[in-house]
Amino acid sequence: MKRFYLLTLVLVGSLLSGLGQQRWQLAPEGNGILLQNETGYLPYSDHIEMSGEQMAVVLRWGVTKEGAFNEERSLVFPMLRTIPNNTHASLMHRVGVDIPSLISVNGQSLSGEQVQQVEINGWVDVSSTFTIGTPNIGLGGSVGKTPALKLHRVIFPSMDKPLMAESYTLTNLSQRQQIVYVPSFNQEFVTLPERGVEGSYVISSSTTDSGTFILQPGDSLAFGAVFQAFRKGEKPLIVDVEKEKSVRRAFVEEMDGSLVLETPDEVINREFRFAKIRASESIFKTSGGYMHAPGGESYYAAIWANDQAEYVNPFFPFTGYEKGNASALNSYLHFARFMNDDYNPIPSSIIAEGKDIWNGAGDRGDAAMIAHGACRYIMERGDRGEAAQLWPLVKWCLEYCRLHLNEAGVVKSDCDELEGRFPAGEANLCTSTLYYDALRSASLLAAELGEGKEVQKSYARQADALAVAIENFFGADMKGFHTYRYYEGNEKLRSWICMPLIVGIENRAEGTIAALTSPALMTDDGLLTEEGSETFWDRSTLYSLRGIYIAGDTERANSFMHHYSTQRLLGTHVPYPIEAWPEGSQRHLSAESGLYCRAIIEGMFGLRPTGLRSFTVSPRMAEGWETMALRHVKAFGSDFDIDVVRKGSSLKVTVLNHSTGKKQTRSMKVASTENLSFKL
Repeated sequence: MKRFYLLTLVLVGSLLSGLGQQRWQLAPEGNGILLQNETGYLPYSDHIEMSGEQMAVVLRWGVTKEGAFNEERSLVFPMLRTIPNNTHASLMHRVGVDIPSLISVNGQSLSGEQVQQVEINGWVDVSSTFTIGTPNIGLGGSVGKTPALKLHRVIFPSMDKPLMAESYTLTNLSQRQQIVYVPSFNQEFVTLPERGVEGSYVISSSTTDSGTFILQPGDSLAFGAVFQAFRKGEKPLIVDVEKEKSVRRAFVEEMDGSLVLETPDEVINREFRFAKIRASESIFKTSGGYMHAPGGESYYAAIWANDQAEYVNPFFPFTGYEKGNASALNSYLHFARFMNDDYNPIPSSIIAEGKDIWNGAGDRGDAAMIAHGACRYIMERGDRGEAAQLWPLVKWCLEYCRLHLNEAGVVKSDCDELEGRFPAGEANLCTSTLYYDALRSASLLAAELGEGKEVQKSYARQADALAVAIENFFGADMKGFHTYRYYEGNEKLRSWICMPLIVGIENRAEGTIAALTSPALMTDDGLLTEEGSETFWDRSTLYSLRGIYIAGDTERANSFMHHYSTQRLLGTHVPYPIEAWPEGSQRHLSAESGLYCRAIIEGMFGLRPTGLRSFTVSPRMAEGWETMALRHVKAFGSDFDIDVVRKGSSLKVTVLNHSTGKKQTRSMKVASTENLSFKL
């Protein structure tokens, strides 16, 4: 068995060693990543999504082989609704205006741009130099083309207004004064009134702080550009670009102040930090309350039973991010509106700021998704008032699933979260394992909420029976692996066979991990959705990473995690986890970043909630690591650290509660899958 394990580990390493070329590097100062001129990266092109409460931007940008920066801004305004007012009805417009091309120096345009460096750090930061032709202006005549100016631009969305901004700083590098003209520029597009819920909308591009300036050697000047949208008849916002930049910076600093990962692997640390930013920024202030949204120029001002209820909501309590927790609670309350005595399905998605629904794929196992996520969120949040609000939703979803058990005792549904892209049969493995996990959590939660021992025991008995049914119905030898079939009649390996691992079902853990990391599913970009296809989705890759950690295969999980993190953070498309390929052009959907963080929290650290103030941990620390820690975890009504230290053949785990000063220490063997209990 050891020989097989080592062979598989070598195979995983060889597959992942072929990852796309590493183009970026970790910034030596701060927490960003850098693309630098001297690394021979040209030409380069990429896209990144960034969001605030009122808008999102997908920045399509690049550097030409000659060294010039170019950009196209895909602006999204989710609260300016278009017709038909459906899932995709956010006002969207692309703007490609090149602001530096509008500037003139000594009566001539800028030329010869050479990008020196691009940094991503919660915004996109570009440093370039330009040459200009200096005419005879009484300073000794023309001196020809010379690298005379440095331009520093920072591109970011407003955190609370329907606009994005670009901050520019121009510095005179030459030994001569330069006369700089920053034009007063304004460009407006007006949409057709019949295409908007509220009539016509105006998309405006403009410059700020325009004028004519004399720059002495070494001097700098600052100006800005603003891209915004508003209803026709309204006036554009007067924007202080530097203030908007400081608010964006404050948000990033808030992300850096909680749930801080410390390991010897700086790539994993930094990708975790970036994932926190992406998971937390995509929250929109709608007429239906705060709503976390996937993004991707498609999914805004709406919520889904998978992306929000299942994936990202259980992440927010660990951060203590107020808007994140508000959006999570709001999403569950929206789903609770659709509970009914006939146990008809809850809709998969609530759209258009809460005014409509989408249920085009039928029942995807949404009740199991909601119950799983809500139970974990309630306990992690540690708020008894919220628990009382959401407990009826949990009970309804559990009963819905019970009523939809087939003769074999597993849950029937029309499809799964892939909505028919791949076959899922009449009962799929994902839905039943989520229901199983929800039953386990509900048994613990019932005890916290005083539901009585019989309720606790009933949920526990149902979970035990379901575990047996999952084994009997889905357990199968597939392509030589002792693992699972995804549905009855399934003959190809599927990446979602990872699901039993993440809920602690270990009967077939070894065979399942071997199947997941075999050439049938593993690729340079993560896991294929189905053996023989070319499609990969990061969500199943991230679930698999979490599951492999939980199952105790630490070295394989850590090797996988490092290479995956390197690909996403420092490869050719950075810096966040992505949705899928070829669908969606590897969009930076937000909830996938939440799944990345959960792979660390619940996988590497093995943290599982057991009550409103209690949890277990079962850390998986890689060989060669002496320490790892999560700092300022904000869950369970507290602010605490989890420190893991290697002591010979044991791991010492210390939980320090900053709220009370109380310190608790437990120990476990390195190779053990023991769960250590803590109560705050």
